Amino acid sequence: MLDALALPQPIESRIGAGVLRRATIEDTDAVIALLADDAISAARGDVASDEDRPAYRAGLVEILADSSNDLLVVELGDEIVGTLQLTSIPGMSRRGARRLLVEAVRVRSDLRSSGVGSALMRWVSDSAAPALGAAMVQLTSDASRVDAHRFYEHLGYVGSHKGFKYAVPQD
Repeated sequence: MLDALALPQPIESRIGAGVLRRATIEDTDAVIALLADDAISAARGDVASDEDRPAYRAGLVEILADSSNDLLVVELGDEIVGTLQLTSIPGMSRRGARRLLVEAVRVRSDLRSSGVGSALMRWVSDSAAPALGAAMVQLTSDASRVDAHRFYEHLGYVGSHKGFKYAVPQD
């Protein structure tokens, strides 16, 4: 399903032109670094340790193999500076409306407020969602991410729901 998206795509930010493309397995380390570059993610265990690399790699392999999922990266020059995961979800509510779920949005910390994230999210709402027949784009954001909430609201996203999570005990 997500392979219907026309990628790669040019992406423009205040710091220059880049390319939005599908991640490959070779991008694993760059995506891990983006996750670890975020204090909240790092506090949850995304610290880019060598022993966790096989788990990240397995996750990326599974995402790339599932036609309802995709992991995208933003390249500026020869560096990956942003990423997000998309999941297309068919639904019953809202008369069978399809939703496009956005997860794990990250822009390298020294490039935040440069327009990379805005360009990425505008592509999701203006190009990806219509191409996939999605009636809405939804995402969750940690309650402590006040700056991110302002960012999403500035782009027209509405904090309309309260999310809940349950951490399944791991052996």
